[in-house]
Amino acid sequence: MNLKEIKDLIEIVSDKGFAEFEIERQGFRLRISRFNESQPQSVHSAPQPNIAAASGAPSTPVQKRATAEASESKAGASVKNDEAAAVDSENRQVIKSPIVGTFYRASSPESDPFVNVGDVVGPDTVVCIIEAMKLMNEIQAEIRGEVVDILVENGQPVEYGQSLFVLKV
Repeated sequence: MNLKEIKDLIEIVSDKGFAEFEIERQGFRLRISRFNESQPQSVHSAPQPNIAAASGAPSTPVQKRATAEASESKAGASVKNDEAAAVDSENRQVIKSPIVGTFYRASSPESDPFVNVGDVVGPDTVVCIIEAMKLMNEIQAEIRGEVVDILVENGQPVEYGQSLFVLKV
């Protein structure tokens, strides 16, 4: 399932007014929950087996989600403040992560980064890769502008909706 298909599903869920939607296809599980207007839509993927589960320490999806939500709430305030400061200037746009995964600035460790500060990007320009469940997802800018700031370090885990780049449009 690619990024466009996921975005299309989110639009359909929103348009049809579904409270929740879940699909599993070829080992990839997508769950979209829609509550009231103040809460964002959630995209969750099926957890992969981990070492803790194999060694006998149980780790359920509910426990993982609770841990992720707790860490998100701690980091959420600083991310929102950083994002507000970055977008405070009137011609700034933020590129956010559409999925949970690991952020990579280049296609391989030996390759040059997709974009650097000062580069001009278009809607179809690949700005990074996010690895999720052993799949490399190319993230496109989707807007035209100049890269002003890169908010994530190479190899860093990112959350759904986390700010990645600031563009001057």
